[in-house]
Amino acid sequence: MLKYVLKRIALMILSLFIIMTMLFVLIRLLPNPVEAVQGGYDRALRDMREAWGYNKPVMVQYAIFLRNVFTRWDWGFCTTMGTFLQPVTTYIVGKLPATVYINVFSVLFSLPVGITFGIIAAVNKNKWPDHVIQFFIMLFISVPSFVYAFFLQYFVGYRLNLCPLIFKDGTDWFTWPMFHSAIMPVLALSFGPVAGNMRLIRAELTEQLTSEYMLLARAKGLTRMQATVRHAFRNSMVPLMPSFLGDFIGILGGSMIIEQIFAVPGIGKTYVMSIALKDYSVFMAISMFYVAIGLAAGIVSDLSYGFIDPRIRMGGDRKNEL
Repeated sequence: MLKYVLKRIALMILSLFIIMTMLFVLIRLLPNPVEAVQGGYDRALRDMREAWGYNKPVMVQYAIFLRNVFTRWDWGFCTTMGTFLQPVTTYIVGKLPATVYINVFSVLFSLPVGITFGIIAAVNKNKWPDHVIQFFIMLFISVPSFVYAFFLQYFVGYRLNLCPLIFKDGTDWFTWPMFHSAIMPVLALSFGPVAGNMRLIRAELTEQLTSEYMLLARAKGLTRMQATVRHAFRNSMVPLMPSFLGDFIGILGGSMIIEQIFAVPGIGKTYVMSIALKDYSVFMAISMFYVAIGLAAGIVSDLSYGFIDPRIRMGGDRKNEL
């Protein structure tokens, strides 16, 4: 198991390095907007460009970039965003809490709701609760999250005036005004994952409930609820863990648009703005942030199989046992 984990981590680092190299080279081939900056910052800008080797060949620039990242965790400086020549890491760290806030609440809401209604649909297969849940599954999956965002803003925020139209930025994250302003972006991000979880749980649990071992469990005296909770539900979770982690990555990616709609000052909105404003250092750092999370989620997803079902072994451990 340890050998498998180390191998996957090594492959993740190699993938990060390859992607980072491609991004850096492609970005350096684009026109650099910092050359057009005028005003009283010309001297500071020239000094910073000289320190980062902007006037040297691309591979020399990349060597300087790697040295700064791995020795000082310095991803460069802002040119068109934030304070002029502000360190990118400082700027991004200030935007991270808002994104973490709405994404964590989205995951905490979508997982239990999706699992609960998926179980209800599976237990009541082909009955009216199942038909109602399947209708909402098709509705939530078919419609993009930004459409829900506009509907929520108009009906919940504007017509009914139940929630603020935009996210309230601040430092008091665990207060009712902050949570109240986050309800609509959290709901907009959660509808799609909720529907996906309901559909997968229903399909997998329905198959487990009709398996032969369930008949054996009932024959031994277990009630239907006991057999479902102890056996069917646990077995149905094994193939679903990768989809749960995929939901988290999907929520994180979908928050780019939702943060724009609800004015959430997070990483997603900053990422989109870095493209529009051509701040390539910010774009590079946030791109690697998303890539690292995606690759790490893949490793955790694979390892989760063994934790849920101890019979599953990774990396050839089964052969060693024999």
